[in-house]
Amino acid sequence: MELVHLPEAAKELGISYPTLKQWIYRRKIRSVKTAGGHHRIPRVEIDRVLFQKASRGRTRKGAAGTHPPSSARAPGEPGSGLEHRISGRNQLLGRVTSLQIVGLLAKVTLDIGGQKVTAIITRDACQELNLKVGDTAAALIKATEVMIIRPGG
Repeated sequence: MELVHLPEAAKELGISYPTLKQWIYRRKIRSVKTAGGHHRIPRVEIDRVLFQKASRGRTRKGAAGTHPPSSARAPGEPGSGLEHRISGRNQLLGRVTSLQIVGLLAKVTLDIGGQKVTAIITRDACQELNLKVGDTAAALIKATEVMIIRPGG
């Protein structure tokens, strides 16, 4: 799990350092304390907040910076900004790490909490989403079956 220092996290979120500290104290954003008592923000938490901002129509550059997200809800939960856009709840939030476009298809790889998820989508869809390496995005998992595997022993 990648942990980000507060000044860097505040810059990525487009807010001030004092605002980020208030978000931590009010539990609007999750943090991890180091052995020395310093706060660090997990990368996945920064991605979650950026995704919520984007789903509300605000971009990183255009965000006001002083108003935190309405809640710490996951994408797809009521109030997250996505409840009217898609019914699927199996969403995994991550960051685009690789993008390969060949012919009519695009291979998109997301880093989701240190795990890689790859999707093959159309070139047109990739262009419409304006995907770039480093962007936050969510993978929507749609399956008719879920299987559990456990190591033998």
